[in-house]
Parts: sequence; C-alpha cells; structure tokens
Amino acid sequence: MYRLLVIVHCVLVGNSVYAHWSSSLDIMPICSDILFIPSRYFHKMKGFYLVEPIVALYAFAAFLVYPLIQQYVYRRLWQELTNTTYPHDNNTSRCSHNDTSNHSADNAEVQRQASLFSLYTELFSTVPSLVVTLILVAYSDQRGRKVTIVMPLIGGLIYSLSFLTVSYFELNIYLLIGASIFSSLFGSVGALLGGCFAYIADMCDDGRRKTLRIAGIDMVIGLLSGAAALSTGYFLRAVGFNVPILTAAVFQGITLLYAVFLLEESVKRTPAGYAEPPDGGPPAPPRCAAMRRMFFGIYRMFAALSRRDNARLVLLILILATFNFAYIGGVSSVTLYELNEPLCWDEILIGYGTALSTTVFVGSFLGVMALTYCGVPQLVIVVVGLLSVISGLTLLSFAKTTLVMFLVRIPLLLAIMPFPVLRTMMSKIVSTSEQGALFGCVGFMDSLSSNVASAVFSSIYAITVGWWPGFSFLLAAGLCLIPGVLIGVVALLKADPAQEGEGTEGLVAAEVEPGVDGALRS
Repeated sequence: MYRLLVIVHCVLVGNSVYAHWSSSLDIMPICSDILFIPSRYFHKMKGFYLVEPIVALYAFAAFLVYPLIQQYVYRRLWQELTNTTYPHDNNTSRCSHNDTSNHSADNAEVQRQASLFSLYTELFSTVPSLVVTLILVAYSDQRGRKVTIVMPLIGGLIYSLSFLTVSYFELNIYLLIGASIFSSLFGSVGALLGGCFAYIADMCDDGRRKTLRIAGIDMVIGLLSGAAALSTGYFLRAVGFNVPILTAAVFQGITLLYAVFLLEESVKRTPAGYAEPPDGGPPAPPRCAAMRRMFFGIYRMFAALSRRDNARLVLLILILATFNFAYIGGVSSVTLYELNEPLCWDEILIGYGTALSTTVFVGSFLGVMALTYCGVPQLVIVVVGLLSVISGLTLLSFAKTTLVMFLVRIPLLLAIMPFPVLRTMMSKIVSTSEQGALFGCVGFMDSLSSNVASAVFSSIYAITVGWWPGFSFLLAAGLCLIPGVLIGVVALLKADPAQEGEGTEGLVAAEVEPGVDGALRS
C-alpha cells in the first residue's frame, strides 16, 4: 500500500507540493526508481513525463474497435452474400453440420471475402503509414517527441469516427478502406510506439531501467487491451456496434487531450534562427536545416558507428522485423478462424479469447523482469520468446475445440519478450541524440512487416480456408526459424550489447542512486 501511495504521489503531485514537505521525507529517489525515471525530471516537472497513460488508453480504445471491425465486416458480408439475417443468438445455425452443401459453400465464401477485405485494407494503407512513420519519428530528434505521439492519435480518432458513421448509417463497408487510407496519413501505431520508446530512451540513463520501462509498455498494452476485449462481446450483444465504437472514440479523444496539454516534451527543440547543417556546410534557414537534419539523421546514425556496430544494428533490426512478420501474420486471422467451423464462436467467446490472449503481455513482462534480474543474456531471452511463439502457433494450427483454443494461450505466454529486449539492445548501440532516428527505422520496419504480414497471411488464409484453415498458423511458426538463424549469427559475432555495458551501467546506477533498491525491497 505504501508503494501504491508513492506511485500516486509521483504521478499527481508536482514541484510545488513536494517543496512544502520535502524536509520531512525525501521521497523523490523512491519515486524515480519505482517509475524508472531519473530524479532530475521530477525537480523540473510542470506536467507529466509518463507516456504509459497514453499507451494504456490507446490500447483500450484500439482493442474495443479492432475485434469489432472483423465481426462487423463478417456480418455485413454474410447478409450481402447469403441474403439472410445474421444469426445473433445461436451461431450453430450458420455452422451446423446438418446444413446443405450450399450453406457450407456460402460460409466459406464469406470467410474468403472477409479475408480479402483485410488484405485490401492493409495493401492500400501500408505505403502512406510507412512514409509518415519514418518521417515523424526521425524528425522528433529535432522537434520533439510529442508530434510523433499526437499525430497517430488524431488518425485513430478519425478512423473510429468514420467507422461509427458507416455503422450508424449502414453505408458501404468498403468506405472503411478509404477511412483506413486517410487515417494512415497521420502515421500508424508504429509511429506512436516509436515516439513513446524514444521518449523513454530520453529519460532512462541505464539499460535495466530502459528494458523494464519498454517491457512495461507491452504489459500496459496487454492489461488494458484485455479489459477492452473482454467487454467488447457483452457490448456487442447488448447494444450493438455503435455504442462500443463511440466509447472507443471518447477514450481516444481523452488520450489526445492528455498528449497535447499534459504531456511534457522530453527533447529541447532546435532554437529559432539559422543553424549549422549536419554536414558542416553554410548556415541554412531553420526550416531547411530541420529538413536536412531529418533526412541526414538516419544516415548519421549509421555513419557514426563502427563496422561491427553497424552489423549489430542491422542484424537486430532484421531479427525484429522477421519475428514481427511471423508473429503478426500468425495472429491476424485468429478471429476469422474462431468464427469458422468447427469452433463457430459467438461475440462473447471471441471477447473471452481476445482478453485471454492479452495475458501474453503480462506474462512476457514478468518473464523479462525475472530473467533480467537473474542475469540471463538478452539473446537467450529472445530465443525463449521465439520458442514460445513457435509452440503456441503450432498448437493453434491443430485446434478444433473451444478448450484447446483457450489452452493455446499458455505456450504463448512469453511470446512478446523479444520485442522490448531487441529494442533495448538497439537503443544501447546508438547515441542518445539519435534515438529518434533509430526508433524511426524500427517503427518503419515494424509497420512494414506488420502490414505486409497481415496482407500476405490474409490472402493465404483466403486460399487455404477451404482445405485447412490452420495452415497459416503453422506457416507462421515455421517462419520464426528465420529470426532464430539470425540470432545465431549475432551470437557468433558476440553482438549482445548487454554483455558489454551491463557491468558499467550497474556501477553507475549504484553510485548515482545508492539505497533505493534497499528501500524498495523493504
């Protein structure tokens, strides 16, 4: 309870209140260690230096909408292709084994068209979201992280309002593809997370804090998205699609207000006036200098590194991209798989399944924390996460009953561990002034691999749904061998940054903040 009160005080109280009673209790070092934020940020606090509320509210809103999109498209296509009303109360009527072959053919056609809808959405929104993500996150090194966080929030709000309009007026469902394209012009979730990770990198001095805060972001996503997914099914059955979509839009609006008015900037903006360009040329006007720095930022990040460090960085980015491709591709068709025979889940079971899937985020956070404190090498943590994904997706490909579908989540409990660990390893390689350029590249590769994976696996699912719906899951498990091979190359190069700087960081942390660990353990 004491620690909980300390956390609440750290979040809600600024400098003015602290100055009133700092003589009786020095609580700032404890606040710093609990929230993994250096104490110097508390002494100049005017707003908040926490991006976790943004990620939490965004995850809650996104997972209110995401399960609804596939179910809404599926129901509308069912009505259009079968000329019958979608059975709301009993899914067995649309999946009954006693039905005619024509009915089964209609069910397979609805599955195929719904999968193609996801394919078209990803294809048309990929390019603009990739370009905007790369520009925003790289540009944040000079102009601040808030623009990288705010822009995707605006895009998400626009998409939710567009979805609400289509649902309320029963407009053509393909208008959702246009809404997805327009919202992608504001950046994708990769831009939002890239900005948040760069924000955390600005404030965390040592590797352990950075790893735990980045892993904490994943845990926050899991907790709030689980709560949203659990309520989606009941929302849908009780009041239909419009109310949960409106609720998601309200939460996105609150998140946007927090990011604009309450979140403090972690990067000092380039001062107005003429600035020296990065190549040492003559001074240029502010706008030209900012643009040149934005485009040269990524080049300078690689140019400043040695050949060995460049090899490390490129390999780690490839590992993250290939793993993300396999994982996102594997889970992108789960909802359609649950709606199909022989499972035939309704909206309540889909909500329970999605909520249970989000325990993966919590399990991965606890796994990263435990393995990090035990001194396990970071590459080993990544390998454990890979094995978790391979085993979970393999079991999923053969799941034919509701019980097995729920049990699939157990081997997947550590599936998210590679993401925060790989980001931390990459962050240690580059300098603090180039974190935006780094996470711009990482966000670009995240968005590219995610969108391409969703498009590719949606088309694969549409092709294979007639003879083996679980084939795409088994294929994704096999593709996880590619990042496994790349991890072996990194290990041969001895490219684990944690082994090189871990001891020094521990000494520095012990010297700067002595006694904090003892206070927390008590």
